[in-house]
Amino acid sequence: MASSLLSRITDPHRLGELHHDQLTALAAEIREFLVHSVCRTGGHLGPNLGVVELTIALHRVFDSPSDRIVFDIGHQSYVHKILTGRQDSFGTLRAADGLSGYPQRRESPHDHVENSHASTALSYADGLEKAQRLRDEQHRRVVAVIGDGALTGGMAWEAMNNLGRGGGRTVVVLNDNDRSYSPTVGGIAEHLAALRDNRDPDRDLFTTMGFDYVGPVDGHDIGAVERACERAALLDRPVVVHCVTTKGRGYVPARNDETDHMHSIGVIDPETGLSGKSSAPSWTGSYGQELVEVGAEHPEVVAVTAAMLHPVGLHRFAQRYPDRVFDVGIAEQHAVTSAAGLAMGGAHPVVSLYASFLNRAVDQVMMDVALHRLAVTFVLDRAGITGPDGPSHHGMWDLALLNAVPGMRVAAPRDATELAALLREAVSTEDGPTALRFPKGGAGAEIPALRRMDGLDILFRSRSRPLDVLLVSTGPLAAPAIRAAELLSDHGVGATVVDPRWVLPIAPSLVHLASRHSLVLTVEDGVRTGGLGTALAQACTDARIPAPVHNLGVPREFLDHGARSAILAEHGLTGEAVAETALALQGSSDTNRSPRLAGSPR
Repeated sequence: MASSLLSRITDPHRLGELHHDQLTALAAEIREFLVHSVCRTGGHLGPNLGVVELTIALHRVFDSPSDRIVFDIGHQSYVHKILTGRQDSFGTLRAADGLSGYPQRRESPHDHVENSHASTALSYADGLEKAQRLRDEQHRRVVAVIGDGALTGGMAWEAMNNLGRGGGRTVVVLNDNDRSYSPTVGGIAEHLAALRDNRDPDRDLFTTMGFDYVGPVDGHDIGAVERACERAALLDRPVVVHCVTTKGRGYVPARNDETDHMHSIGVIDPETGLSGKSSAPSWTGSYGQELVEVGAEHPEVVAVTAAMLHPVGLHRFAQRYPDRVFDVGIAEQHAVTSAAGLAMGGAHPVVSLYASFLNRAVDQVMMDVALHRLAVTFVLDRAGITGPDGPSHHGMWDLALLNAVPGMRVAAPRDATELAALLREAVSTEDGPTALRFPKGGAGAEIPALRRMDGLDILFRSRSRPLDVLLVSTGPLAAPAIRAAELLSDHGVGATVVDPRWVLPIAPSLVHLASRHSLVLTVEDGVRTGGLGTALAQACTDARIPAPVHNLGVPREFLDHGARSAILAEHGLTGEAVAETALALQGSSDTNRSPRLAGSPR
């Protein structure tokens, strides 16, 4: 629905053709475009509504792509994409083969960094600035756009420590809306509030670290932001331009959303801001409700989150037990080691993170928690394939990473009932760390077990058929595994489906069950290298079990955005595809008893 002004902006240099009265009208058009486009596709609405004027001003002052504009996290780059010639692609936002929800270098020369984890932009800027000096590219400027929430991350301050004394000319544009998802926490939030209110500006932390400071500036006044950036561009030293903005600006439903001002939305009605879909129980919601009940039974249980109280379902626990929840900001490394200290002090911390964000704290999980054999529980939301947010948000690495951690036990519940049971088992564990993983979306129907055998749940067993194929399912992939077993039975192949519940380390009873079958096939929504399948194959090799073990999962590649179901289907993780693979393997096994080929390419 591009209107007259917006349709003229096919390149950021066209912004220079507009006078300031037209820029205000353009900002209104961009907001209208964002609301109608993002409400149709889903995506990050609130953050982008808050940076419209800021982004216009940046592209009028700086010469992109020669000047490199780097967005921290990147979810607030929609306006940047609109101004750099991609507005006609917004109907495909976050869809397979469509426009990414984050900067993506193959989309445009104006996208320099594909980061979508927080607190990274300043480190990229530090390296870009140094490279430009080495190449004598003094005509180029590096502009790093970072939010106040991302400044709670330690990596941002490691970069500030270098940038402030490095003699470069980096412009740090601080988009201060006083929020990440929820309000920004900690000392930096208090310091920025003092700067916004002009209280004791002489004690500015940024100038102490070697930066010039310009601001605070009204981030919704294009002229004021332009003047501040023009002043910054003339300096021969690093500078912070402090812009104060409002998340969700210009859209009443977003401003009225007290939780996170519509930070990220699904498909909604743009007029009402409401979704037409029924709100089926989600994995996150089921976990959050269960943790409240666990908290009543276990007074030693406390919750730790990294600036994501609502997204990981901890808000109910926080309402019930406000003194037992610790939001540490966007600081996963600190969250994990702080949890280690809590455990040392007698608490049982439950650290709730997106599975992808656990990647940032693997050293702390290994050396600060596991080395001390501490009872810390990690709850990994959005595990496996997440879908529209793309490669940085797929939680597909956790099983491979945690498989390397000594003493770590990992559970993968197949439904909400099992989630409740496994959470209770986890917080009752006192001799080392535990983790629970579950995907994004609805928890689905309950999948009852036929029987429990030495801690394993048998979900399906072909009647009156031999023990041909053992299908080992991981969490919610139990449903396609059962479907595959039914199809195999129809083809005359005896099949058993087992849910290990605790998928790592491999239980001896699972190795014994594998020894009774002719073929073993594991089904997991993580990388095939290093996860459940790899671990089971090694355990069977160690036990000298002759049955070949094959594993189905996703490749060790960065997978693009798209629907979770489509990505799983692409990699053979539907019931029909699993059955076809099992039939093919069973046929080759019958004719030629080959050595076990764990993790062999599909």
